Amino acid sequence: MQVFKFGGASVKDATGVKNIASVLQKVGYENTLIIVSAMGKMTNALEIVIKNYFENKTLLQSSLQAVKKYHNAILLDLFENESHPAFKKIATLFDELNIFLTTNKSPDYNFVYDQVIGFGELVSTTIISEYLNAINIKNNWIDVRTQIKTDSYYRRANVNWEETQSLITSKFNKNILNITQGFLGSDSNNFTTTLGREGSDYTAAIYGYCLNAESVTIWKDVPGVLNADPRYFENAQLLNKISYREAIELAFYGASVIHPKTLQPLQGKEIALYVKSFLSPEAAGTRIGKNVSLDPMIPCFIVKKNQALISLSSLDFSYVVEENISDIFNLLHQYKMKVDVIQNSAISFSVCVDNLFNNLDKLLHHLRAKFKVTCHENVSLYTIRHYNKNAINQIEEGKTVLLKQLTQETVQVVTK
Repeated sequence: MQVFKFGGASVKDATGVKNIASVLQKVGYENTLIIVSAMGKMTNALEIVIKNYFENKTLLQSSLQAVKKYHNAILLDLFENESHPAFKKIATLFDELNIFLTTNKSPDYNFVYDQVIGFGELVSTTIISEYLNAINIKNNWIDVRTQIKTDSYYRRANVNWEETQSLITSKFNKNILNITQGFLGSDSNNFTTTLGREGSDYTAAIYGYCLNAESVTIWKDVPGVLNADPRYFENAQLLNKISYREAIELAFYGASVIHPKTLQPLQGKEIALYVKSFLSPEAAGTRIGKNVSLDPMIPCFIVKKNQALISLSSLDFSYVVEENISDIFNLLHQYKMKVDVIQNSAISFSVCVDNLFNNLDKLLHHLRAKFKVTCHENVSLYTIRHYNKNAINQIEEGKTVLLKQLTQETVQVVTK
């Protein structure tokens, strides 16, 4: 069994959909599951729909129409006749979305987000499944929400592994090419949940684990895992091989190629993970596996933008000790802050966080009741694995360094 995951960039238009067919024909699709994200920037477009739903109802239908128009253009490029069943299936999905937006009574943003955002994946996989069938690549479309079950932690749901394993084992037909959605699951009430942004990679790992797959391949618009994001760093180099451990470290620090949760289930069963280019499907790409040395051994750069650096000190110059730190972490958990760096001394404590849920103001208000608080917003966090002096100089040049922390293999620098 092999699991393929295609991201939004690979299916941003009709040419991308046709290229998926080309990749399958070149590398083979026997005993294969395809997992696909929303097309292009449709997750962002649906986030605008959600924003208008809560903040500006007069723009709701126009933003929704933009999403429909985008997908309809792809349908028209793929299918000669508008009587093709694909058009009706997509129209039905958009009708479902419209009904939800019209009838929903919940004021919970995170709940509404998950119910709306998943239509990007449902629509993309339906279009691709219909196209593959039309060119005689016969396949079975799966609603992933019937197989991956989670709790109700909307926007970052936790997988119920026992139930998910049971459902996939009992319902999955290995005798045909299967296609399903990344990023999505459902809770005990069958409401849609999501696994966090970039969660489609995690979906691939979940299926890889539950199906005892031989390998999982993530198809990207880059040659494989690079030592730096080419959007922010010049002369990024391909990493040919990485160990699970190294990949988990890179993912933890925010490397955008691999979702942080993707690697643990694969490592548990020693399932190889490949990252390859959908533009050059027969190239080797990057292999991630057990007991593999980093090849080549070079510094790896990661940057996370729009972070917040919070510095705390006691109001009476007393020590910041275990009791204080426990209170701080309880608040960070309460306000759903993703902690990326921690640094403390006798009378101060600094933490760099990702304000994913826009709770920063509430957190700061709470902290100021007990501590003297300084907060730098919109800072950048740079992490270098296997650093050297030149690598650090490259990061720090021309910037104000607010925090710096070194361990044997990793340096983290917060800059303004």
